[in-house]
Amino acid sequence: MHTLSPTYTPVEWEYREVILEQINNGVSGKIVYFCTSEGIWEACGTITSLLDKGAEGLFVQLDPEYEIRADRVITLFGKPGAAYADYEAYGNACLDCTGGLF
Repeated sequence: MHTLSPTYTPVEWEYREVILEQINNGVSGKIVYFCTSEGIWEACGTITSLLDKGAEGLFVQLDPEYEIRADRVITLFGKPGAAYADYEAYGNACLDCTGGLF
């Protein structure tokens, strides 16, 4: 069973590189992410920075002012993010108990 974890999970280096690449290129677009209170949510904008808040986690900061924890990002401008595998598990959760059979 999938839960929307409030605890920060360290982000693998390749996802950090994708975020930094988008910052350097000034790319703007949509980020889809897990939100503890809302489930799956999205935000639009340009990434201005990647902020490390220690134990709280790594955060993607968007313009206009918005902040998303990096380990909860499902897709970043159409590219898989650190939580993409969690999203697939979340989407297939109903198949877990029935094996896909009704």
